[in-house]
Amino acid sequence: MDDDKEQRRKNLKVIQFDKNAEDLVESEKPTVTFAEVGGMEEIKKKIRMNFIMPLKQPELFAAYGRQAGGSLLLYGPPGCGKTFLARAVAGEIEATFLHLELQAILSMYVGGSEHNLHDIFEKARAEAPCVLFIDELDALGGSRQGMRQHHDRMLVNQLLIELDGLASFNENVFIIGATNTPWYLDSALRRPGRFNNLLFVPPPEEEERGTILDLKLAGKPAQGLNVRKLAESTPLFSGADLDQLVRDATEMALERAMETGEIQPLAETDFRRVLKSRQASTLDWFATARNYATFSDTNGEYGQVLEYIKKHRIR
Repeated sequence: MDDDKEQRRKNLKVIQFDKNAEDLVESEKPTVTFAEVGGMEEIKKKIRMNFIMPLKQPELFAAYGRQAGGSLLLYGPPGCGKTFLARAVAGEIEATFLHLELQAILSMYVGGSEHNLHDIFEKARAEAPCVLFIDELDALGGSRQGMRQHHDRMLVNQLLIELDGLASFNENVFIIGATNTPWYLDSALRRPGRFNNLLFVPPPEEEERGTILDLKLAGKPAQGLNVRKLAESTPLFSGADLDQLVRDATEMALERAMETGEIQPLAETDFRRVLKSRQASTLDWFATARNYATFSDTNGEYGQVLEYIKKHRIR
């Protein structure tokens, strides 16, 4: 009998919460603004209309039934600046920035993850105006049809509940989600009132790549390096790709410096050697996105992707 009681005690799952919102995410006040975001003019225009102007001209937007707050979904290849763009939104409106990642809210206790998610939304509401950035949204809000675990579905349900407050108690709370795979999101997340504003964040264009390379090369012995030519030689490279490119080339120069005992500048030959064995990581993403945009895009939501593929002649 005692053994049976002990077994029942072990099987009993008690709701217990071991974290609070302050432990889950740290708030910050970003200083970066759209001035530091190279290119992306159409994206910034859309964000200004949906997020920034309602906050700066509330009377005008109120006349049309619009209030400050709302949601936005950024999607595109990994490493193309979605997080940086979200921080810039917070900087533009001088709002608090909360960066939510899935691992921050996961709990070993039944109901704990949902409780943690609610706490973070409450923290965002308490610190409004606030930008709540949900990174890798597909990991948190994936399709419930493919979920075998009940607690995974419950976490998606909790996210839907929090988003449904956008029209009532989420005023001045700006929800920005980011994902590399929007086609894996639960369809309920995409309905009007939730993540219905979808913006494609592409790899940086040539001029933007030059700016990124200048930043990555700052402070390194790279005098005489033709950055413009290097930017031209790296089509479709993401910001992360460019960072790795500079790292690899720097390692080659460092090896020469160790052999000679003198500082060796980064040379174009270093970059040419790296580029022989490295392609843009975004190519795999575009191959997958093309299939979804061509065969599964019933609402034409990924038309921007197909236009980009055609414009840049991606095969």
